[in-house]
Amino acid sequence: MARVRFIGPEPVTVPELGDRVVQPDEVVAVPDARFDGYVCQTTTWQPVEEPGAAKKTTTRKEG
Repeated sequence: MARVRFIGPEPVTVPELGDRVVQPDEVVAVPDARFDGYVCQTTTWQPVEEPGAAKKTTTRKEG
């Protein structure tokens, strides 16, 4: 899943996300295949994590 930030001025309901209400400045996960459909709306959505981006992981040393 890709992630985008909603930058609109007031909360919106996003039917594609199960009628979820998204608040201004909230980051949400969207299907990779729909990422471009969000970020092309440059006054409403900003990219945060592109489709297929490697997830940050931490390794823990034992001992």
